[in-house]
Parts: sequence; C-alpha cells; structure tokens
Amino acid sequence: MATLSAPSVLQAGAPRPLGAHWDGAGVNFALFSAHAERVELCIWEGDVMRTFPMPKCTNQVWHGYLPGAAPGLCYAYRVYGHNAPGHRFDPRRLLVDPYARELTASPEQEFLSRVVDPAFDWGNDAHPDTPLKDSVFYEVHVKGATQRHSGVPEALRGTYAGLASPAMLAHFRHLGITAVKLLPVQGFLDEERLQQHGLHNYWGYNTLSFFAPEPRYAARVDGQSAIDEFRSMVRSFHAAGIEVILDVVYNHTAETDEFGPTISFRGIDNASYYRIDPTAPDRYVNYSGCGNTFNLAHPRVLQLVMDSLRYWVGEMHVDGFRFDLAAALTRDSGFLAAIAQDPLLARVKLIAEPWDLGPDGYRLGSFPPGWSEWNDRFRDDVRAFWLTGESGIGALAQRLAGSSEIFRHDGRAPSAGVNFITSHDGFTLRDLVSYRDKHNEANGEQNRDGHGRNLSCNCGVEGDTDDPHILARRRGLQRALLATLFAAQGVPMLQGGDELGRTQEGNNNAYCQDNALTWLDWPNADPSLIEFTAGLIALRRRFGQLHRAQWFTGDEGADGKRDVLWWHPNGHEMKEQDWHASSEGALGMLLEQAAPDDGPGRQPDKSNKSNKLNDSALLVLFNRNAASIVFHLPPGVWRQLCCSNDEAPFKAKTYDTRDSVCFLAGHSVLLLTQEDPRP
Repeated sequence: MATLSAPSVLQAGAPRPLGAHWDGAGVNFALFSAHAERVELCIWEGDVMRTFPMPKCTNQVWHGYLPGAAPGLCYAYRVYGHNAPGHRFDPRRLLVDPYARELTASPEQEFLSRVVDPAFDWGNDAHPDTPLKDSVFYEVHVKGATQRHSGVPEALRGTYAGLASPAMLAHFRHLGITAVKLLPVQGFLDEERLQQHGLHNYWGYNTLSFFAPEPRYAARVDGQSAIDEFRSMVRSFHAAGIEVILDVVYNHTAETDEFGPTISFRGIDNASYYRIDPTAPDRYVNYSGCGNTFNLAHPRVLQLVMDSLRYWVGEMHVDGFRFDLAAALTRDSGFLAAIAQDPLLARVKLIAEPWDLGPDGYRLGSFPPGWSEWNDRFRDDVRAFWLTGESGIGALAQRLAGSSEIFRHDGRAPSAGVNFITSHDGFTLRDLVSYRDKHNEANGEQNRDGHGRNLSCNCGVEGDTDDPHILARRRGLQRALLATLFAAQGVPMLQGGDELGRTQEGNNNAYCQDNALTWLDWPNADPSLIEFTAGLIALRRRFGQLHRAQWFTGDEGADGKRDVLWWHPNGHEMKEQDWHASSEGALGMLLEQAAPDDGPGRQPDKSNKSNKLNDSALLVLFNRNAASIVFHLPPGVWRQLCCSNDEAPFKAKTYDTRDSVCFLAGHSVLLLTQEDPRP
C-alpha cells in the first residue's frame, strides 16, 4: 500500500474528470452522486485506513484534492444518504469508485480502488485497421486459451502475457485470423450462489469495474501492473497484425438483484445507476436476466459508459467492442447517438448482440450503419441445414448471401452480419455433432440451465464413441460446417478451440466451469482440423468474392458475368420450383464476377499476384445428404481447391469440359475455381 509524502487535509479540488487522477503532485478525486447527503474518502497507509470528508459538491459531483498522494494509493468511498424507496445508502460499506482504473483488496478482503500512473511506452504501436469485410474473428478466453498450453511458460499461463506469448501468436498467425475477440476482461465478480457451490464465473459477464482490467488475468512478472500487462498484450497483437476486440457488459452489473451485494453503484446512487421498477421501488427492472439493468437513460450513467469506451480505445489501444445484450443499452437512451458522434469511437469496430430479455428484446437487423451484429439466424439455419434437416437450400442461400433480407437497408453492407456456428454460449463444434441433448449437471442447476434447442446431432451415439463410421461422419460434418462459415458473405467468427476439436462433454452453458472442461485442450488437439481451418481462412483471404464489400445483385455486368448464380446439381441455374423441392439437400453457388474493391469504381490491383485470382470464377458445392451425388458442373475447366471430406482436403484435382461432372461426397463442401476461358 502506498503512503502519503506528508500528512494532508483534503482540499477542494475539481469536479472533473471523474475518478482519481494523479497530476504529479497529488490526486484529484471526483465522484458523481445525485442523492448523497455526505461522502467520505477512505485511503490506506499500509494497513491503516484514514478518512476524509469530501469537502465540496458541484453539480452533483463530490470532489477533493489530496496533496502528496501518488500512484499505488488504495482508496474507497463511504456514502451517506436518506433511507427512502429506491435508495440503498449504507455508510458501513466501502464502495469501489465507478471510474477505478485498478482493483485490489483491503486487509478485510473488501474491494478497493487504486490510483494508477497512466504513463506507458507504446513505442510505434499502430492499429492494424483491418477492413471489416476482410476480418476473421477468433473468440477466446484469456485464461482458458493458455492454461494447458505446454509452449507457454508456466508462469504466464492463463494471463494477458500468456495470450500474447510467441506460441500463441504463432498459432493465431498460422490460422490467419485478423482479430481476437476476448471474453470479458473488465473487472468482474463471482456470484454468491456460485461461491457457495465452489464454482466461479468463468466467462466474466458479471462486471464490477468498467475501467479496470480483471486482475486475476495478470501474471505480474517483474511487478508489472495488470494495466501495463494488458497494454503489452495489445502492443504484441498489433505488432503481429492482429486486432483486439473486447466483449463488454454495460447492460447490468455484479451487484445483481435486490438481494445482491452492495459494492459500488448501488451504495453510491442506486436510483441513478439502475432502472428501478416504478411499481416497486425496492426492485429492479431486469432486462438483462441477471437481476438488474444499468440505466443508460441517465446522462451521468451514459457518460460513464462513453468514458469507459473512450478509455479502452484511447489509453488501452483496443480496436473494437462486442456489446453484450446490446438491446438493453438502447432502451430510452441516447447510447447509439452518443456513439455515432464520437470521433474516437467512430473508427473502431462496433458489434452488437442484438437482443435482451425484455419486451421486444429481439432486434436483429435493427442497428444503424456502422454497426455489425451477431447473426444467430446464420447459426440456426446453417446448423439446421447440416444437422437436423429443418432448413432447406433456400435458407442456406440466404445465409451464404450475407442475410441480405435482414441487414440490407440504410446503406449497410454484408459485413453488418457476424456469422458463427458456435460461440462461448452453447456447444463447441465437436459437441454440436456429438450430443443431441445438453449435459449441464456440473453447473449445479439440475440441468435446467442452458439452451434446450441446440439444432445439434449426435450421429447415432450420445457423446464419445469408438465407432469409426460415427467418428467419420462427425469429422465430415464439422468440416462442412466450417467450410460453410468461411464461404459465406459477412464476417466469420470462430470459437477458440473449435479448430482443436475441443469438447465440453455436452455442457452447453459452461459459464461457471473454470477447469479443464473449458480450457483449450492443447494436449489432445487435432492437427488435421487445425490445418483444415487455416486452409479455409487462406482461401477466403485469397478470393475476394468470399468477402465482398457490396451485396450480391445476381445481375450481369458489362463483361457478361454475374456476381452470383445459384446452381442445381443437374447442371442448370436454379429455377423457382427448384427452391421449393423439399427433398433437395444440395446446392451450388457460382461466383463468376471478380469482387469489386472497397470503394465504388475502384478496381483490384492486377499487378499484385494475390489479387489476380480474383478474376477466376469460384464454385462452391454443398451436399448435406448422407450419400454422395453426381453434380453437373458449369462448362469449363474446373480445378479443385478444397474438398471438406477428403483426407487431403486441399489436394489439387481438375475437371474439364469432357468430364464436367463430379461425385460430391455426402456431408461435404467442395470449392472449385476456373480461370476465365474467354480472351
């Protein structure tokens, strides 16, 4: 614990900026509370706590300046107020500063805030600024990614430093991903119920501090702070050309429902920070399903969220955000308008989980230009096509075309949709083809938690098996699902560990499993699946037709080519009646036209050899049937790029005009290319 350079009294200070800020000579403290009657600042000198009344309140901000205070000083607040409906003041509580940059604990294990030194040597760090249409996201948990990786030094496993270790960066570069999407890293708590059962909130969707990096993920090698270790991680990712996107939770806090702990916001100004049930002021509106809803309709609460976002971009150099239950942030608030006008946030990636648990909470497709959204329609329709047969070729084509019926409005592009087959919430890819039912008994909720409708398939046996036929079918389905993901318009997201063949033993809600069940299973990784995934990403990067900046039109261009043509296995363009044939489980997607560049009127650079392949037609064939089929190809000479069902999936093979059919294996995807036969 830091000490003051000399005994001090708290001077008046300034009401802004909010939080605790060191100026080289002392620290200014500023805390918003519209309803407090008195506020005390508590600081620690060693194990001794000193208390200072906050000397002034300006525009509902309590503030004071402590000369001689320096980085490392631990502090908290006591807040006094009237005991009335909607308020929860309790001056016995030591409260965390909502603007705390770092969290620690007192000798009594209460959470404290810590003053930090904002200086950091970023060197020549630069944001990769990968265009959204070219992005490939990799969703990963900071701890789980490296906890079992033998190539990561033991002292760094499970930490920010471990995630950016040479072994992990090498894996990410080999895969070809452009961004890691980190599960929550803002300081969070374990719910009391989980603690009573010996469990932990592994995912981290239970935020306490919107500015402080989660301290449990810090290795603290050579005394480095969690903040600086996080920054070093970001700097390393950027040097490797990889962006860092944070999963952020501003819809609720770790104080949960009316029976939850009073740690920060509740004790500072409950009526301002939370949406209160107007019919029962002692209860919360619960659009989040987690006990409370953060009140972004209040200007100071909205300011807190905006200040937090600006901090993570401006001082921590992150490249974007995925907003958990983003619909809750937009209810009666100016959140979207505030984001739109902010020049710092205008250049980062903004991704919404476009729903919450309140009325009219499902809002897929309703976010404005500049935003992308998690596309659960892609997840469900692609699963249903391959695994249950509940979706047909028409639904598959919609998803391959970027879900234009959902996102094509107000000038939005195909990159408005973030496509995924699996995510942290649900089955892993391996479990998706190995389990019909969820198996969440380890969570302590009698298997009542988690999704009941997974659109999964166990291929005949629930869970592990030694049956070679079942294993082969599962292998083929995993690869077909991955191939569909990377062949579709939109931004693909891969769940970390799916490329390894990781299982959670049928647990589809492993939020409280901080153990080998959820950690990436490096010791049993499937090298062939890793190579298959990397090969697909390389093909996606190589062919601009697979990540277009503009929507398909189906129209002929000046060169007589079309950007997309849907192809029937019998060798002709799909007709209206073909789309409605209930028995059809096969489809071709012919991408004849070279993909236009980012801007209208711009042409690909043909001096760049990597771009020349964009002039080649691309044909992607899908067969969800168990049996192989004869697929009649369009005229020309076709060269195989990838067959998902082959032992050597990227082995070259040629089909010419004299043999314009191929036998497409069951449960497989085939990618073919054709050089332009015309002069």
